[in-house]
Amino acid sequence: MLLTNTAKKVLEAVWSLACCQYGCCDCCQEETPQQHRKLTKSDIQHSFRDTITRLDSTSSTVESASTPRSIRDRAESDSVSRTDSVSSNTSASQFSFDYRKPTTTPIIDMKPIEFWAAKEAIQPKQGRRRLPSETEITIENFQKDLYESEKYNRQICLTDEEKLSKYQLGQVHFGLQYEVSTGVLVVKIIEAKDLPPPYCLDEQKQDLAHSNPYCRVSLIPDAKNSHQTSVQRKTQEPTWNEYFMFEIPFKEAGERTLEILIKDFDKFSRHCNIGQVHFSLEGINLVKGIHIWKPLSPVNTDRHELGELLLSLNYLPSAGRLNIDVIKAKQLLQTDIVGGSDPFVKITLVHFEKPVKTKKTTCKKNTLDPVFNESISFNITPQQLDTTSLVVSVWDYNSKSKDDFVGRVVLGKYGTGPLEVSHWARMLQSHRVPVAQWHSLRTRQDCDQVSPASIAVP
Repeated sequence: MLLTNTAKKVLEAVWSLACCQYGCCDCCQEETPQQHRKLTKSDIQHSFRDTITRLDSTSSTVESASTPRSIRDRAESDSVSRTDSVSSNTSASQFSFDYRKPTTTPIIDMKPIEFWAAKEAIQPKQGRRRLPSETEITIENFQKDLYESEKYNRQICLTDEEKLSKYQLGQVHFGLQYEVSTGVLVVKIIEAKDLPPPYCLDEQKQDLAHSNPYCRVSLIPDAKNSHQTSVQRKTQEPTWNEYFMFEIPFKEAGERTLEILIKDFDKFSRHCNIGQVHFSLEGINLVKGIHIWKPLSPVNTDRHELGELLLSLNYLPSAGRLNIDVIKAKQLLQTDIVGGSDPFVKITLVHFEKPVKTKKTTCKKNTLDPVFNESISFNITPQQLDTTSLVVSVWDYNSKSKDDFVGRVVLGKYGTGPLEVSHWARMLQSHRVPVAQWHSLRTRQDCDQVSPASIAVP
């Protein structure tokens, strides 16, 4: 056993000196250190070919180790190994080239790609909208009606409990019932409670501790056709129990909204708005009737409701006479807290901003919707019409004190508004034909700001 091992070691030493010293064959190259071996790119990229080479090299090494050969056989084996190695490298390089580059080159169609089967009209690009600069943005440019309606919509979304706790303007009790036989909607204003004191709404009031509340009732959008309750003196818990009739078809009544506006009467100042209720009649059984409490909400606008006056103008150029027919008025502002109003109309002719002559109608007793049907005439030449103005004022007659001013409007050269100017222009174009039109009364301060003729008349 010892001799066999020694002989084997001697044989291996001789073999290494004769063959492996020069690194002439593949088997010797496999066992040489890595720093003496030259790696190729194909050996790194294709590991499976290295595995095949190692398997071949191992088999040749085993054969060489197990069977002794002569030097000639070794030389033939060496040449054969070189030939196999060269052929193996050549085939590997050919395989690597075939793997990286396909044998056939794809044909690319260079025609333009059509994304639409049919031609479509292309819309022109819209111009970019110019935004206003900071200097162009002013308070006057804002549309107040849009913000008021938005505020009104937010109030509708609130529940009754939220309105009562948020605004704290009190509540109003009213009833509704539709009489089918007569085609009349009956509205009953019963009472109100928890109304705020005047100092919370207007610091200019004479009496800051007590209110003089009254209600104005209408069916919007026809707000001009309204009714008014009596004034309850010095109370925050008024009781009215008053009925109002609205002649309206049953189908149309369900599309209206009941508006109840509560105001605070003041003889020496403007009437202050306390609060309002908007109650939609849609879905309400009006034939059966309803009684309900509703909280008050703030009034959208500070409206100066002085009333309206219906006038008719007629000029006769041949006679040189101007006829003014005072037909009627409606919804006049109440100026007496006790009893009704006694309104009359006063008309002053102003020429070159100087009052020339004043005439007035008779007084109508105890009414806010007087019907006059009276005619007043002035002698004016056609040449004077261009410099003439009419100051039409409504007053409330008082027997024991000075008459109370209600409102006024100016027509002619210095009209107080576009409606007054257009009414005068239509009269000039329609000689001998009466031209009638409604006019909303204004305060004395408003008229003095826009009309010199109003300033000339006290």
